[in-house]
Parts: sequence; structure tokens; C-alpha cells
Amino acid sequence: MNKFVIFQIEREQYAVPIEYVISIEKMVEPTIIPQMPEYMIGVVRIRGELVPVLDTRKLLYERSFEETDKTRLVVTTAEDISVAFIVDEAKEILDIPEEAVKQVNMLAYQQTPYLVGVASLPERLIILMDPNRLFAHLEEADEIKEHIHSHQ
Repeated sequence: MNKFVIFQIEREQYAVPIEYVISIEKMVEPTIIPQMPEYMIGVVRIRGELVPVLDTRKLLYERSFEETDKTRLVVTTAEDISVAFIVDEAKEILDIPEEAVKQVNMLAYQQTPYLVGVASLPERLIILMDPNRLFAHLEEADEIKEHIHSHQ
């Protein structure tokens, strides 16, 4: 059994291993940083640390997020910085048995190496993500890290 934080983006449910999750925060208005990629909507300060805020819907579906009262920031560790991913709703913490996890064998896998599997549960499918791989996969990851480190 592994624990995952389950969240929703559009109509799909996603999960990240709980060991990557620092916190789940209410959506706050980020400070906009000029010259950053369009999926990085700004930075917020969480517990004294500057954290880039990434629009997960923009990354996965190429559409901007729409803020509601359920919108949350899932703050994760990604390489050597914290990163906040905007999600439509944080759902729950769930134990997912290893035998329920199926590997993703798709042609598109090369474009999405951060999708590490699908949990096939009796009542639903949940896409498993690795936030480290997602952040590392971004073309501007080094630029974002450099900017955050220079302003800490």
C-alpha cells in the first residue's frame, strides 16, 4: 500500500505520492514575475519560502485554470525547490495497493514521462504523476529554479 494525495483537474483524477507533498494550500493571488513561461502564473510565499505557482491545467490540457472556491495549491518538492501546482480540487489521501497500479504503455509516453501509471480501482481510474519528473520535463525548469534561488 502506498499513500497518494488525490486531486482533480478537469474531469480527471490525478495522484502524487504523499512523500512529495509538502502541503495543500488555499489559492492565493500569486505575485506575477515578468518574462516567465505562460504556465508559471507567479510566485507565492509559503512558510517563508518563495514558491513558483504552475498552472497544471495549462501544462496538461493547454487551457488556463478557472479559479473556484475549491481551487487549491498542491505544494510539492521538485528537485531542489518547492513548486505549487494549481488543481481544481484536492480530494483526499488514499491508500492505493501496488497491484492496482498499471504501467502506462502509450505512444505519447515519451511526451509525458511524468505520468507513471494508472491506479485501476473498482469505482474509478486515477492517473499517477511524479512531480519531480513533471517539473524536470519543463523546458524552462532551470530558468525557474535559477530565478527562485536568486530571490530566496
